[in-house]
Amino acid sequence: MSVATTTEFKVEHVKPKIGSRILNSKEELLSGEFAALIREELEARGVLVFPQINFSDEEQIAFTKTLGEYASENADGSPSKITLDVKENPSSAEYLKGSLYWHIDGTRNEVPILASLLSCKVPSPKGTGNTGFSNTYAAYDALSDEDKARYDDMRVLHGPWASLFYYEAEPSLAKLKIMQSIGEKVLPLVWKHASGRKSLVLGCTCHHVIDVDYGESARIIHGLREWATSPDFTYSHEWSVGDLVIWDNTGTMHRAEAYDPDCGRMMHRTKLEGEEAWAE
Repeated sequence: MSVATTTEFKVEHVKPKIGSRILNSKEELLSGEFAALIREELEARGVLVFPQINFSDEEQIAFTKTLGEYASENADGSPSKITLDVKENPSSAEYLKGSLYWHIDGTRNEVPILASLLSCKVPSPKGTGNTGFSNTYAAYDALSDEDKARYDDMRVLHGPWASLFYYEAEPSLAKLKIMQSIGEKVLPLVWKHASGRKSLVLGCTCHHVIDVDYGESARIIHGLREWATSPDFTYSHEWSVGDLVIWDNTGTMHRAEAYDPDCGRMMHRTKLEGEEAWAE
């Protein structure tokens, strides 16, 4: 007589308002059995950690595909190398300097990516090179009703060029023009999602709030960033070899924490295609 068995979805919370660890085996995750539960947990918690799961590149791609449509960044479909080491990443190491500051990916796109999956191949020395995450769903939910009413209909100009001034105070005009050529977009300060939930759209690509005095605009943008990145809403992941982390790009900000570009830190990234356009 055969006996039906159901594998347990093994999950534990990292902090009350952000982060979960998923403790199932590699084989269980690659089967796709838990894909729907992982998607639900990702939206609810913002960040999921798979400690020392040790996916190969091929396994990471296969796992990504169980969760949605794979967004290939390279012509051969391989994961992207994420490092500030110019020897390993000569084409984008300079651009990745902006990743050291709080941001959301794809603010210039019509449809931002749903999520990123980052696996650790070489960590930086202990105490450096963590990746920080901020749950912007939870940060919005915790605002007062007065603040929610104030911010709900505000709109903000976002451009990757705005992030340039975070790491280079006096860039050349040529570099500024290159960054501006990437594009920019006006986005809602509060994203009203199709699910009915709301999240804050913040980060180093914010330039100014539309139709608001520049001084007040700066206070709004930086004040909300300070709120959203306070301890209640944030988690800093210290990497070990083999860790995989997924974050919901539509409801979190993230940043790499400072490390020596020559230390060899290397992450491999895959992405899930976006499924929801920015709310207008």
